[in-house]
Formats: sequence, structure tokens, C-alpha cells
Amino acid sequence: MSAPPRLGWFFAYDWDVQALERLQGQAGMAQFDHAGFDLFSFPSNAALVGFDLARFARRQAERGRRLGWRGVLSHHEQFGTLAAALVAEQLGLPGATPESVLAAQHKLHARSVLQQVAPEANLPCQPLPAAYGQDIPPGLPYPSYVKPVKAAFSVLARRVDSREELQAHTRFGRRELWVIRRLVEPFERICRERLPQAGSAHRMLLEEPVPSHVAQYNLDGWVQNGQVHALGVVDAIMYPGTQAFMRWDHPGRATAGLQARALDVARRFLAAIGYHHGFFNLEFFHDAATDRLSVIECNPRLASQFADLYRRVQGLDAHAMAVALALGEDPLALPRAEPTAGAAASLVYRHFDPATLPPPEPDAATRARFEARHPQGLLFTFPKQGHGLARDYKWLGSHRYAIIHLDGRDRQQLRERAEAASALFGWTPPYLDQPAQGGSASPSPARAGQTATHELTP
Repeated sequence: MSAPPRLGWFFAYDWDVQALERLQGQAGMAQFDHAGFDLFSFPSNAALVGFDLARFARRQAERGRRLGWRGVLSHHEQFGTLAAALVAEQLGLPGATPESVLAAQHKLHARSVLQQVAPEANLPCQPLPAAYGQDIPPGLPYPSYVKPVKAAFSVLARRVDSREELQAHTRFGRRELWVIRRLVEPFERICRERLPQAGSAHRMLLEEPVPSHVAQYNLDGWVQNGQVHALGVVDAIMYPGTQAFMRWDHPGRATAGLQARALDVARRFLAAIGYHHGFFNLEFFHDAATDRLSVIECNPRLASQFADLYRRVQGLDAHAMAVALALGEDPLALPRAEPTAGAAASLVYRHFDPATLPPPEPDAATRARFEARHPQGLLFTFPKQGHGLARDYKWLGSHRYAIIHLDGRDRQQLRERAEAASALFGWTPPYLDQPAQGGSASPSPARAGQTATHELTP
């Protein structure tokens, strides 16, 4: 009996760690060698000091040669996806080209490509003509949506309605600048060498804001041998009065026609940047009033948070499919499991008021009760304090303190389970967009115009 294939997996956390452990436990599936660090926990994130992405990739390529890797993968937006592309290139393994990953992740360059191949789905944008902390020049359009050229998790992305608001948003202390530069510089070095036409990633851009009533979706899929395949669509639901994600629902409500249009845009964009191998996640708006579809961004990776939802509702194991793809195999050849639910959701719990403390992390006894009452549930907590908590409020407009995954035979049972689980922790159920049966929706926890966070959480 031959040994299972060995792969390198970079910057795995939360959903990826869970999938890694599950897949490695399946007989004959694969053996994984992990590398990377957690950007959001100390002391792991001390590795940011002096981190060099090219050096990391060279060392992992040497490790892969020694251990006989047959594939490499990562679903990590900030560093992992580009690292995997670099290592796959050096080892001659299946993977995306580094240039295509850079082109997708450099938001200003991606907009210029979209303008060429899918102008009807592009949002007008321009680089912000000011470095971090500099005075904002007059004459810029307002309102605007400002965000970094390279970032993840919606860091510093928000709507601004005036020059004064933009000026305040782009004023950073020394500690903030230290973090920003070390998050961007590893990407910047590779981009200068491999995609110089994109320009510097150490800047911000302004986009045309979309109306508050538009719906937001995620189209997930993969590319193999240049052929684009759709996995499915997940709905993004915001906290009322904000664009801070409250939950993600699957199955999505987008019509088959809208999904086909989004897939066509993805196909044109991915072909234009030369992305011929790997998973992708296309975030897009749809304005039902005008029928306009607008691309937010196209991420060259699996949105690993959604993989669990697809597994529950469709019986498709996206993480296992990503492993097959990394090995150069056909993801569709994998057996499809029997779906366990008719509806599933990733529920996001947030605190919006920096003047009050967020809910405490659940103790072991409460966690045990949750596991007993909701054996199908998943719970992730993200406790922060001090400077990290303050940065959340400034950079994201809220503090995401927990995420729960639940399912049900339909949306109604899913909601009932979500309300019961939330009550167990003393948290408000993330269904503020929908009135409870026989009652009205709770008021928004945030003011209209609050930071808009087009984040794909880790």
C-alpha cells in the first residue's frame, strides 16, 4: 500500500486548521507539513519583524524537496497564497503563477484589468494622491469608499463623506504605521520584482461607493487547465446601518441568471491575469433596482470560512477539493457526501461601541453546554484587548469577538438554533435584518455611515 501524498500547507488557522486535522485523519488522504504564523496572536505574530516572503518561500521549497512534497496550498490572503505560488513555481508543482496572484491581490491593478475586460462590472476608482498621514488634497470626490491597495480582512476600508473624514481616517500613530508597513512590505517586495507595472502597494485608493440597499454575494469556484468551474454562492448579510458582516448564508438567494453573469465576469478577469490553476472567491454587489452587478474584488484562493457551509448543504468538501487541485487531480472526481442540512450559516458576533467592553470569552462550562446542545455547531472566539482591540474599532469599525457555524433542515430551523445558541452565551442573534416571528427586528447596533467592511474573515 503506497504512502499518502505529502503536501506543504502554509498559514493555516481556524477553519483551515480544522480541515487540515480532519483530512489528515482520513486514511490515505494526505500528509501535511505546515509552516507560517498567526498574524493576530502573540507571540506568533512577532514573526512579522523582519519577515521576508521570498526567503520564506525559498526555505519552504528546500523543505519540500527534502520531504518530497507533491503539492502546496494555502488559503491565507495576506501571505500564504502568494507563498504557495512561489513554492509551487520553484518545485515545478501545480499552482497559480505568482504574477496572477499579485495581479488579483493588488486592488488598484485589479481594477485596471477589470476595466479592460469587464467594464460593466467595474467600480470607478483612483489612487489616493497622498501618502499615509499627509494632508488630503482638495478636489477629491465625496462620498468615496477608501481602502488600502493591499490588505486583508477589510483593514482600513470605509466610506468617507468629506475631506475632513478622510484626513482623520488616514492619520496613523507610530504603532499603527509599524503594523501597516510590515503587513504590506513582504507583498511589495515581490510585486516590485514580478509585477512592476502595478505600482506601489504602499498606498490607498478611492472607489465609487454603492447604495446601501444593494445585496452582496460571494461566488466560489476553481480553475483547472484554464477551465473555470463554479462551486456555489454565499449571501453576505450586513449589520443594519453598516456594511459590517453579520452572517453568511448558504444556499444563496442569487438567481441562476445572476450567478451565471458573475461566473462570466470571473472567467474574463481570471483569464486576463493569467490565473489558470486554483480556487477563487469573487465578491460582488447586485443592485436589484438597476440590475447592475459590480465586482468588489476577486480573491485568488478558497474562502475557507465558507467551505464548511458547502460541505453541510451540498456535500462538497471544498478543502479536500483544494488538496486534489494542488496535486493536479480533478476535484470533481472526489466522492460527494450526503448533505446534512438544507441551510447553513456563518454567524458573526460584533461589538460596535469602543466605550464599553465586549462580552467576555465563554468559559469552559458554557462551551461544553454549547457542544452538547449543538453537536453540529462550530465556535470560534477572537478575544482582543489593548492596542489590538483599539485597532479593530479604528480600522474595521467594530470588534468581531466570535463566529458560530450552525445548520438546519431549512432557514427557519437554522434561525431557531442560532437564537438558542446566542441565548446560551448571552449574545444578540445575528438576525437583525429580519423581524422575529410576531415581533420586530432589534435596532441596529451601529449608526448609518459606520465603517463599511468588505472583509473575508480568516
